Amino acid sequence: MSAFQLRPWERRQLLDLLDHPQDAKQLCRAQALVWLHEGRPVPRVAELLRVGPRTIYNWVYAFRRRTDLGPVARLRDAPRSGRPPTASGIIDPLIDAVIDADPRDYGYRATVWTAPLLQRHLEEVHAIATSRKSVSRAIARLGVRWKRPRHRLGLRPDTWRQAKGDSRTG
Repeated sequence: MSAFQLRPWERRQLLDLLDHPQDAKQLCRAQALVWLHEGRPVPRVAELLRVGPRTIYNWVYAFRRRTDLGPVARLRDAPRSGRPPTASGIIDPLIDAVIDADPRDYGYRATVWTAPLLQRHLEEVHAIATSRKSVSRAIARLGVRWKRPRHRLGLRPDTWRQAKGDSRTG
């Protein structure tokens, strides 16, 4: 890496940050940049801060790349993509509002709400993409219980033999 140099005003702001740190990460990064500016080698700075040399290079790269911000702001973590926020606080009231209604009132060809149908409803009406598992968890949090239909297909009526043409009873 070529010698890392700070502009005088950048150095002053970083030294001021060292006197009045706002965040531990910013403090470490500012210290690293000041030491590099003073001519210390990257492996030594990494050893002093107990991080890897690659981390120091990443800090320098990020500091040089983010020129649209001030020196102190350039030391902060940049926004990152990651796991999206959970849907628990968002979808619970929406599901609660429709769960007692008939899905046919909303244009669906079903007589009861199911987790996949609620998932589809949230997507179409509220533009919220959720997983079936999130919807199932919301249903459980709301305390909704569905009874499964009782199938009586295997039970024969008492007069089934007569229906088949048999003269015996019972």
